[in-house]
Amino acid sequence: MKNRGIQALMIVAALAAVVTVISFSVRSNPAQSRKPKSKSPAQPTALNPDRSDPPRPNASSTFTAAAAKNSVLRVEMNWEFGGKQQRGWYLYDQLFARTLDIEFDSVTDDFAAALAKWQKKRGLSPNGVLDERSLMAMVSVWQGNRLKNKTYAEPDQLLTAPANDFYDPSRAPELRQVEQKTYAAYKEMVAAALNDPSLNLKPAGKYLKIISAFRSREYQEQLRRQSPNAGRAGLAVNSPHFTGRALDIYVGGSPVDTKDSNRAIQVNTAAYKWLVRSAERFGFRPYFYEPWHWEYVG
Repeated sequence: MKNRGIQALMIVAALAAVVTVISFSVRSNPAQSRKPKSKSPAQPTALNPDRSDPPRPNASSTFTAAAAKNSVLRVEMNWEFGGKQQRGWYLYDQLFARTLDIEFDSVTDDFAAALAKWQKKRGLSPNGVLDERSLMAMVSVWQGNRLKNKTYAEPDQLLTAPANDFYDPSRAPELRQVEQKTYAAYKEMVAAALNDPSLNLKPAGKYLKIISAFRSREYQEQLRRQSPNAGRAGLAVNSPHFTGRALDIYVGGSPVDTKDSNRAIQVNTAAYKWLVRSAERFGFRPYFYEPWHWEYVG
């Protein structure tokens, strides 16, 4: 019995020793018994390749503010041309569209976006706003496209056009003279217009008839005396009509009245819009301020 008691004590002691060893091992290797700690917030976070970038604003939303400004400037901006005060630039919507090669209304986001591209090419702030600086840059382009050679026409360069080509067929023969190449280009242009079904022009109608062509210096001075308030924007001292290559063409309204109310009628006629789109093909360029005035530059 005594021996069995001793054996039992030895077994208990052995078990206690094993437990002690296991306990010590666990305490000395805490990483094996604990879950890994989360990374410190100070450590950089890896980029998630699946995360998409936030959407960028499109051209429309980018130029919404510019379009809003243009809608105001279009009718309210004060500026000066030819010694005369002007208000707004709505009369030139068709020319803007032609210059920018667009079909958008001038108060839309898309117009502002197209204008911004043009402004950038011209070294202007590309903000899409048609302010006075951008407007005058546009006017400079239009004026630069006009007739350069203003040499007075010689008699052998002119022909007398038939009375039925004129808005007023009773016009005197000396007032129906046109430079020869200009007249040929004009007839070709009118033929194209008559064949365009979108215009529905009649050969006997008034649209696109010549109002005035070659003018002598004496006749121009007479017109200036009759209209003393015309200013430099209207009846020029050194008129391109002296060349016989400038034509006043009927596009609607009162033929040659520069009042804004009259020009607003003219720039919205089908005939004027057609000329803006098509006259360049036949060598003609517009004088922006007078919707009826077109010059043959070849």
